[in-house]
Amino acid sequence: MKKRGLAAVLAALALALGLASCGKKSAEMKQAPAQYKVRLTTSKGDVLILVHRDWSPLGADHFYELTKMGFYDSNRFFRALRGFVVQWGMNGDPKTNKDWSEIPIRDDPPKVSNKIGTVVFATAGPNSRTTQVFINLGDNSGTLDPQGFTPFGEVIQGMDNVMSLYMDYGDGPPSGSGPSQGAIAQIGNAYLEEHFPKLDYIKTARIEP
Repeated sequence: MKKRGLAAVLAALALALGLASCGKKSAEMKQAPAQYKVRLTTSKGDVLILVHRDWSPLGADHFYELTKMGFYDSNRFFRALRGFVVQWGMNGDPKTNKDWSEIPIRDDPPKVSNKIGTVVFATAGPNSRTTQVFINLGDNSGTLDPQGFTPFGEVIQGMDNVMSLYMDYGDGPPSGSGPSQGAIAQIGNAYLEEHFPKLDYIKTARIEP
């Protein structure tokens, strides 16, 4: 009885660990189409992104999953710097943001330069891409390419709307007095609505049929 009981416990533990592992990897295991379009309906108008899976397979797959689940709905463009980038990808609900920010994906080998209009996952070092995304507002290939920032898509319509996003708050701490990513993570959109009410935002992000 004791041996059978121990065996049952070990089997249950192995199953639980296996399920947990599968759940954590699901965001990077589902393959996206070779090309797909994502429409951002924003407070300044629509922005249409064309994703190329061959540019960054893991990045394209991850963006597809996050978009499908509605992660980017109601996201604020919390980092908008003229001539550089406009960035989003922190969910307004702190728990949802925390859950997904703890699932990094591996790096893809760089294939495309950070030219104006390209769409890229932000990183905090090797193999650290999670949910944050930016659009290059200028040719940043000289500074971002050597750091391994890998575009996975490009804006094909609505770049004028991107350029018209509110950009006067500046960068966040410690570089500036703009929105704090730490505060966004802890409080969510309530923090941004109170302290940075002029920020533009994504109403919905949807994969085009």
